[in-house]
Amino acid sequence: MTKTTRTLTAIGSVLALGSALAAPTFAADAPAMEKCYGVAKAGKNDCAGAAHACAGQSKADAGGKDWIKVPAGTCERLAGGSLTAK
Repeated sequence: MTKTTRTLTAIGSVLALGSALAAPTFAADAPAMEKCYGVAKAGKNDCAGAAHACAGQSKADAGGKDWIKVPAGTCERLAGGSLTAK
């Protein structure tokens, strides 16, 4: 084995170990989320409507077709929040 090969093998091993030690995220660990329409600030939406491609492209506050993800049960408590597009 050449010095270069050993170095690359060592770097690969360190990277593999680092990713193995990173805390795994499981869907069951994440809180239940829901789409909430009509509450996103301009440029802060999670995804889209017909006017733009996707996240961060809304032009106005509280657009009825733009949404953000919020913890389940929160949307209907927010002023102007709706579980369906307006």
